Amino acid sequence: MSEQKNIQGQVIFIGAGPGDPELLTIKAHKFIQKADLIIYAGSLVPKAIFADHKPSATLIDSAALNLTEIISKIKEFVSRSALVCRIHAGDPGLFGTIREETTALTIAGIKFSIVPGITAASAAAAKAGISFTVPTVCQSLILTRLAGRTQMPALEKLADLARHKTSLAIYLSAGKELELEQELLKAGLPKTTPILCAYRLGFEDECLIWTTIQNLRYDLAQHNFKRQTLFLVLPGEEKAGQPSKLYADNFSHSFRQN
Repeated sequence: MSEQKNIQGQVIFIGAGPGDPELLTIKAHKFIQKADLIIYAGSLVPKAIFADHKPSATLIDSAALNLTEIISKIKEFVSRSALVCRIHAGDPGLFGTIREETTALTIAGIKFSIVPGITAASAAAAKAGISFTVPTVCQSLILTRLAGRTQMPALEKLADLARHKTSLAIYLSAGKELELEQELLKAGLPKTTPILCAYRLGFEDECLIWTTIQNLRYDLAQHNFKRQTLFLVLPGEEKAGQPSKLYADNFSHSFRQN
């Protein structure tokens, strides 16, 4: 609660989650209600996220702006002791511009704080009623992407990551189904490995489908998934694993003694 005091003249970076305004955190909602300037990515953040803004707030879609223009607009409002909310889709710490924006603010001597958001991988798993981890089968989740305008580091090629046979959440890779298929097969994953495809998650037209590596391209074409699609590759989904120790009858811990 202390973060809500003396916030004028500052920038609050807010994770909007995958698009559903009901998945916005309470803290984020409170900041949005107080903001004098709201800068949001219009192609990814629905206006329902900041529908409760105060009437006098200025709203700016950052889609048509470059970094210099965004920072310039923030400086303008901060100089007037205004509260600025910069809204990012999902969680600001994943595949966004938080690093370059906060660097620019630090150089300018502008205070900022970050409110995390629910990332699409977590929202998709919840929507599908699944777990990324299966005891004794899969205990790790890798969040990654295929190369685009931003190239992937040499040690982070998808095939190399997929060889761990752990769960994968693959972002920003819609339209690259052939490459995705090839990389997963190169890693040695079976053609029947389950993949959950989440299209426009959190928006009114969201759609989730199950497919496999071998059927990925066909199923995406059938549903016309061309953009904003998250892929959850789940090698452990159809394996039984073993029950968690936490609630096992013969397992004791500090809160439950047998």
